[in-house]
Amino acid sequence: MSTSTAELLKGAAELFPDEVVTQAHVRHLDLPAGAGRFALVTLDNGLDHTKPTTFGPQSLANLDKAIDQVEKEAAEGSIVGVGVTGKPFIFAVGADLKGVELLKQHADAVAIGKGGHDVFKRLATLAVPTFAYYNGAAMGGGVEVGLHCAYRTVSKAVPAFSLPEVFLGLVPGWGGCTLLPNLIGADRAVSVIIENSLNQNRQLKAKQVLELGIADALFEGADFLEQSLAWTASVLNGDTEVSRPEVDRGTAWDEAVARGRAIADSKVHGAAPAAYRALDIIAAAKDGDLQAGYDAEDTALADLIMSGELRSGLYAFNLVNKRAKRPAGAPDKSLARPVSKVGVVGAGLMASQLALLFLRRLEVPVVLTDIDQARIDKGVGYVHAEIDKLLGKGRINQDKANRLKGLVSGVLDKAEGFADADFVIEAVFEEMGVKQQVFAEVEAVAPAHAILATNTSSLSVSEMASKLKHPERVVGFHFFNPVAVLPLLEIVRGEQTDDASLATAFGVAKKLKKTAVLVKDAPAFVVNRILTRFMGEIQNIIDEGTPVATAEKAVEPLGLPMSPLVLLELVGPAIGLHVSETLHGAFPDRFTVSPNLKAVVEAGKRGFYVYDSGKPELDPEVAALLKQGDTVLTEEQVLERVTGAVAQEIGLMLDEGVVAEAQDIDLCLITGAGWPFHLGGITPYLDRAGVAERVNGKPFLAPGVASVPA
Repeated sequence: MSTSTAELLKGAAELFPDEVVTQAHVRHLDLPAGAGRFALVTLDNGLDHTKPTTFGPQSLANLDKAIDQVEKEAAEGSIVGVGVTGKPFIFAVGADLKGVELLKQHADAVAIGKGGHDVFKRLATLAVPTFAYYNGAAMGGGVEVGLHCAYRTVSKAVPAFSLPEVFLGLVPGWGGCTLLPNLIGADRAVSVIIENSLNQNRQLKAKQVLELGIADALFEGADFLEQSLAWTASVLNGDTEVSRPEVDRGTAWDEAVARGRAIADSKVHGAAPAAYRALDIIAAAKDGDLQAGYDAEDTALADLIMSGELRSGLYAFNLVNKRAKRPAGAPDKSLARPVSKVGVVGAGLMASQLALLFLRRLEVPVVLTDIDQARIDKGVGYVHAEIDKLLGKGRINQDKANRLKGLVSGVLDKAEGFADADFVIEAVFEEMGVKQQVFAEVEAVAPAHAILATNTSSLSVSEMASKLKHPERVVGFHFFNPVAVLPLLEIVRGEQTDDASLATAFGVAKKLKKTAVLVKDAPAFVVNRILTRFMGEIQNIIDEGTPVATAEKAVEPLGLPMSPLVLLELVGPAIGLHVSETLHGAFPDRFTVSPNLKAVVEAGKRGFYVYDSGKPELDPEVAALLKQGDTVLTEEQVLERVTGAVAQEIGLMLDEGVVAEAQDIDLCLITGAGWPFHLGGITPYLDRAGVAERVNGKPFLAPGVASVPA
């Protein structure tokens, strides 16, 4: 270890006293086929696979010491090669993000980047060949340590493999941006570093790792290390020759970078810098100057670590991975009652999706009811067809498919279907009288302990329960469409909902693998209230006279997964109108009902756009319906007005106690509406842009929560 690297890592370690330290154990073995004595370095933090191995400063120093040892042995000629692998199920998942959050100075951030580079690149300069054996999950710095080796193998059992840094607001800063394009070509590197990251951190499968050329060989998980060592022996003996295609350093490289910029523009619209910084480094890596690339990675990494975007990304990461597992305000889980049968009122698409989810996750009998047998048969048929799709894809075997199909049924008579149900959820028409009638019918036949859950998106749970003998067992259980994709579940406590019912609801949510957030029984709860205010303001601006295209483009800096009017199309204009009418009834001063939206719904239009050219274009028939004023705003004015409206609404919701904290608002928007991870949802953006202060007189979050600590 060089003195400067040792000092760098020692200084960084002092800033991060609570690091979960990874050891780098060196052991020696004789390779098969007489290939010689080999040093194997195993990365292991001493914990099981639920606590993946990471690289903090002390961990890097430990790897550096292990390399000191094998470097000496290689120079002496006592070993023929060096391998790096991980503990069972985990190779390594990169930098320890808890340490990154603590950094306050640019120089300290540079030290983290430089320290990692100084250690990893020593693997490439050893006097013997080096091998990485990706035996388990490998992400970020875990992938990068392997890129510094001469050869790589990957296990078919690897559950996740990625360079996810851009997703979080960083760049692959320990060699990824420089080494990967030089190994597999710029286009493939752009797919891994930019495209996959910006597609909700899509992971590579082991076979793809091989096909992309990142790994040189693929082996079964059961005897992965044994096979890798046998392959290593054949490489060292000259029996196996690893050939890699020549990297195209001509116009293909430039075209790949341009493709990456187009992807970044379409996903973040320039609102987050990480993807563009990564692409700059990939572009410069074309000449193969590795050290210049490493230096550029150090600078980009440090700049981004000190940026608000990264802190927002880490904040979002912590919300989804930590807060989501411990829902604020949830009652003691010991109060939860077991659920051994589920009833679903309704057999339409939403009800059928719910039936499938309960069936797959709880594996208990699920019974649907509806107003006629044809609807019931269609609902059960949908569930059966989805199970057949899972079977066809190899996700379940024939026995499991048969068992699941046997557990789902449908009956006309609620008494027959729900007499022994522990949990009954309704997914019928969004009208208070209809829902009250359904619950009265269910209460008459369901057991006294059964939870009565409503999937309402905007109606009062308390009012729905008000005419029942036992309103304390009614709970809001609001899913988001598509149910199988969006993780959020808003759990609504009515005025009389008791702790046991609420605890049962949270227990069921956990088994459904949903992100449950406790919300107060307030109109439209969280996501729909914010989206309706957001969409309503856009609609107002259009109604007043701003062109549709200007209003849509103005909110691109928010980096939303789709534009407001495309979202309206997905939700359905009729549903959007219904929710806006509900909220206008509750808060007439802030929520409007757009006459233009009403006209679109009355005309039976499914949205504002047609897609004849493959791109969204304003439907001429819709354009003819629009009646606009003469107030035309600029994009800047639109953004200011829309973000101001959202900030006001969130401030009021927090004052009303709709959720415990601003963090729950962001968790809801990220997991229920796909709002950007790199912006931390919405409140960090509103704080950073000064909107929260301007509208509410104070930021939503304390300094350091989603920003650089003071």
